Amino acid sequence: MITQEKFEAIKTNLLQRLTLHLPKGLYYHGVHHTLDVLEQAERIAGEENVTNELDLQLLRLACLYHDSGFLETREMHEEVSCALARKELLAYGISEENIDWICGMILATRIPQLPLNQMERIICDADLDYLGRADFFEISQNLFDELKESGIVNTLAEWNQIQVNFFKQHMYFTRTNKLLRAPVKDKHLAIIESSI
Repeated sequence: MITQEKFEAIKTNLLQRLTLHLPKGLYYHGVHHTLDVLEQAERIAGEENVTNELDLQLLRLACLYHDSGFLETREMHEEVSCALARKELLAYGISEENIDWICGMILATRIPQLPLNQMERIICDADLDYLGRADFFEISQNLFDELKESGIVNTLAEWNQIQVNFFKQHMYFTRTNKLLRAPVKDKHLAIIESSI
């Protein structure tokens, strides 16, 4: 079992490093995103009746580490996140078996998302929860600004087309987000399409 004290120590240490050392210009992939994914994963897990404390702690750790690879790289950051989690969590005495579960969750968030179990479905939905939320357009603007500054996209028109394509291939995996977020996501898609 991972004690609450151990979890809090890991969380504090990692969030401090992300705050101090993430590259500038991560308007989307910042500490705020990590905390949002953690919050949404806990919400979804509650709605999905996940009660196993170890599963919940592993999910929380996966959320904290899922984008930590941005400390080193944007490309293949999930693999780097997994390697970082493996190295650091072993030092906290977390078993290799549990770290394998954490890495499975982290790697499931790669696009296109391909979750293989309930916990991976939860983290995938938490990671892209904003697509079906009221704050979607604000968060989408942050991602556009980040990608534009990185030279990945150049114009708003190009970004809107990328978003339409992404929306059409994305799906929520949990019953909770299919009910709560998918209908709002569909409205956002219609708004974006109408602007193209």
